[in-house]
Amino acid sequence: MKTRDEALALDAADPLAPLRDQFTIPEGLIYLDGNSLGVMPKATAARVQQVVTQEWGTGLIGSWNSAGWMELAPRIGDKIARLVGAGAGECVAADSTSVNLFKVLSAALSIARADAPQRTRIVSERSNFPTDLYIAEALAAERGLQLVLADTPEALPALLDERCAVLMLTHVNYRTGRMHDMAALSQAAHAAGALALWDLAHSAGAVPVDLRGSGADFAIGCGYKYLNGGPGAPAFVWVAPKHAERFWQPLAGWMGHAAPFEFTEGYRPAPGIRRYLCGTPAVLSLAALECGVDTVLAAEPHGGLPALRAKSLALTRAFTDLVETHCAGFGLTLASPRDDAQRGSQVCFAHPTHGYAMVQALIARGVVGDFRAPDILRFGFTPLYLRHVDVWDAVEHLRQMLQREEWREARFNQRAAVT
Repeated sequence: MKTRDEALALDAADPLAPLRDQFTIPEGLIYLDGNSLGVMPKATAARVQQVVTQEWGTGLIGSWNSAGWMELAPRIGDKIARLVGAGAGECVAADSTSVNLFKVLSAALSIARADAPQRTRIVSERSNFPTDLYIAEALAAERGLQLVLADTPEALPALLDERCAVLMLTHVNYRTGRMHDMAALSQAAHAAGALALWDLAHSAGAVPVDLRGSGADFAIGCGYKYLNGGPGAPAFVWVAPKHAERFWQPLAGWMGHAAPFEFTEGYRPAPGIRRYLCGTPAVLSLAALECGVDTVLAAEPHGGLPALRAKSLALTRAFTDLVETHCAGFGLTLASPRDDAQRGSQVCFAHPTHGYAMVQALIARGVVGDFRAPDILRFGFTPLYLRHVDVWDAVEHLRQMLQREEWREARFNQRAAVT
C-alpha cells in the first residue's frame, strides 16, 4: 500500500468491510485503541436499555428466571469459547481479569504442588502486565513461594525446571505486541512437570487462539478490548476440563455452589467451570458484553478469526512500513516484532523523551492511540472496524504532527491520570 488510492481500493475489495457497520464510530475519528477499549457496538445501547426498562424495570426480580439472568455467565462464556479454541461448558464470563487470575493461579498452584511440594516457583516475564505480576507476587508471598521473572522471552525455557509450579504468561505482550508460541511454551512447561496459565487479554477476538490444541491448562481474558464489551466489562475464565474439579477455587462464593438457592450451611462446589463463578452476576455489564462478543462472532460467515487475522496483519504491516517511510528522522523506533508470527494486533513505536506528548498531539488530530510508560506509542488495530484508508490517514497525521512539532505545545505535555 503506497498511495491513498491503493488503500481505498483495498477497502472496496475487503470482504470484512460490512462488519464496520456494527459499530458506532464518531465521524472523522481514526480509532487505534481497540486494544485498550473497543468501540461501542450499535446494538449495545438498545440492549442495555431493554434490560433496564423491561427486564429490570418491569420484570424486576422475576427476570432472574424469565429473562435468563442466571445463565448469562455460562451462555456468554460458551460464545467466547468459540473464539479461543475451547469447548462448550468450559468457559464463563465473570468478574475482572485480576480476580479471575487470582482464582486460576491459586488453583493451579494447588494442583501443581499437591504431589510435588518442591515446586515453589511461579515463572513469568518481567514485561508481563503489572496486574498479573502483582497478583502472582501476592500469592507467592502468602504461600511462601517465589515469583521468578525472565528478562526476555528467550530466557523463559531455562526457568522451566523441577522448581517451577506454574508458567504464567500473557499471550500478546501489552507493551510491544509480541506474541508467544502458546503451544511450544505450554509443552515446555509440561515437560518440566509444570502447568501453563495464559492471559488472553490482548488475544481474544484479535488473533486465533487454540486453548485445547495448544495444551494450555488455564486461561483468563478481558471483555472490553477486542471483545468490545464496554468499559469495565466482565472478563472470562477457562479451565481445562481435566483440571476443573480437582480443587476449589479460593473465592468460594454462592454462585459457584452446586445449588445456590438451597442456602445450605456448607459449601458444595458446582461441577465443572461453574465453580469458578463467585458472586452475583453483573447483569447490565454482561448484557453489554454479549453484544460485543456477537460482533466478533459475526465474522464467522466471512472467514472468522483467520480472516480477521489476515486483515490485522495487512493493516499492521502497512502501518509499520508507512511510518518508517514517511516519519523517518523523528526518533521513532519500532518496538513490535516485524515477523507476522510473533506480532499480535498492535504496533508500537518507542520515542526516548516525548512519546506521551506525541500521542496527545495525535489524539487532538482525531487519531486515538495511547502511551505506555516509559516510552511506548501504542496503536491497536481492530480489523472488524478499521480500514486500510484509516491506516494511511493516521500515518499522514503522524507525519504532519511530527514535522510541525505540535507535540511541543504545553497542553500535550500535561500528564492525565490515564495515558
